[in-house]
Amino acid sequence: MPTTLIHFPLCPASRAIRVALFECGIEADLSEVKPWALARDFLNINPAGTLPVLMLDARAICGVYPVVEYLSESTPRETGAAARAQIWPGLPVERAEARRVADWFLTKFDAEVSQSLLDEKLYKPMARGRLAPDLPAIRACRSNLRYHLSYISFLSDQRKWLGGDHISFADVAAAAQLSVMDYLSEIPWTEFPEAKAWYQRLKSRPSFRSILADRIPGFSPPETYADLDF
Repeated sequence: MPTTLIHFPLCPASRAIRVALFECGIEADLSEVKPWALARDFLNINPAGTLPVLMLDARAICGVYPVVEYLSESTPRETGAAARAQIWPGLPVERAEARRVADWFLTKFDAEVSQSLLDEKLYKPMARGRLAPDLPAIRACRSNLRYHLSYISFLSDQRKWLGGDHISFADVAAAAQLSVMDYLSEIPWTEFPEAKAWYQRLKSRPSFRSILADRIPGFSPPETYADLDF
């Protein structure tokens, strides 16, 4: 059986794993589920109800952390003409810092920004039709988003990449979150030029082409969403 990734196109964690798979040179079929209407078949695979899930034959690896650790342990560091990305490069202390930054975006950013904005702007309308959004919740998320963009700007000014001197899954995790916020027209790029310059480097990688091509019927991104020179 082929490798299959169970995902949702605007799930930040799913996007991060899609990019990581590409960077590691691993092809995977995509199977889409709706986070607001999870079927019993999916819950039988992952009772936690979280995405993504990587299916290897009949074995399921559930959740972004188990999947990325599986990739880091099973993917060769180098392959012939095409170098595979090192998910956690460097010395142990450097890998620890990259993991810390990745966790910041997969956990803190996700809880303070992505999940609420996705819920208000996409999941609720898709599940129950057009509803009046919770404006105070959206304002809080937008304020939090500026805080996180400031942190990205700080890190990208101090280092070559967010996790250190080498690109790592920390950059992928952060860029996956920003790509979803960008799809929702939520990022004030002009206010954060350092974050924008860092994101442009990630956005220009071949591994991002697939997620930049994603479209949700009835929910179109801004014109600059897939533009590399936005």
